[in-house]
Amino acid sequence: MRIGVDLGGTKIEVAALDQVGGMLERRRVPTPGGYGATIRAICDLVASVETTVGERGSVGVGAPGSISPRSGLIRNANSIWLNGMPLREDLAAALGRPVRVANDANCLALSEATDGAGAGHGVVFAAILGTGCGGGIVVDGRLLAGGNGVAGEWGHVPLPWQQAHELPGHACWCGRRACLETYISGTGLARDFAESSARDLDAGAVVAAARAGDSAAAAALARYVNRLGRGLAMICDILDPDVIVLGGGMSNVGELYGQLPQVIAAHVFSDVCATPVVAARHGDSSGVRGAAWLWHEAGQ
Repeated sequence: MRIGVDLGGTKIEVAALDQVGGMLERRRVPTPGGYGATIRAICDLVASVETTVGERGSVGVGAPGSISPRSGLIRNANSIWLNGMPLREDLAAALGRPVRVANDANCLALSEATDGAGAGHGVVFAAILGTGCGGGIVVDGRLLAGGNGVAGEWGHVPLPWQQAHELPGHACWCGRRACLETYISGTGLARDFAESSARDLDAGAVVAAARAGDSAAAAALARYVNRLGRGLAMICDILDPDVIVLGGGMSNVGELYGQLPQVIAAHVFSDVCATPVVAARHGDSSGVRGAAWLWHEAGQ
């Protein structure tokens, strides 16, 4: 049995998979405040799942940020209370077994490359488009973490091909300006709409308003698609993936899949761009499934 943990900013989900990816059990609780409480919550969820299934499992964790190859500590997490903490070691000690930890977007990529929308493709780029923006890369079934452990972190590079009205760009929580995350996350869409219309709606409501004929919402959604397409065109120029898989709340916006290919193709440095853009097959379950697959990806 393989157990996956999806450590999110608002909820912790644990799922147990059998050897071929069948779902045996899953639980979720709100993410508690504080690091120690989070460790305890994960341990309680794992114990509960193992009691129900009647089997002990390997444990993989998908978390925001990544583990520094220098210090072994979490860094770059937008759940900033994780930064500087030895999450992998503390969980291993509390659970009494080795634990693998990977970036949550990497877990999405691994899940979708293993038995999801990217299965059968050699190079898979997966993007989380939710409250924030992350990315992960899988090549021939193996996660590509990179020498510095930041492969796929496209959310904190500048919006490419910036237009005059987009300068100097929004300030990002990471300390830089004009990061892609500030534009192509759901939060970014909501902010862009608020700035252009003086109305506050969340991303889902902006999309609904656009579909209902609201001109300001439609214009904001069009800008969002254009910016997301530019960001993905940059990925195609660098990585040239066989498929792009979208996850997170914004991946449920059906208009993206009909409009993005043309925007991407208009910016890619090639005379042809046929890269498919598809929704994650496992939806909200991809992160926790990918975390469970971390031990399989490691050959165990």
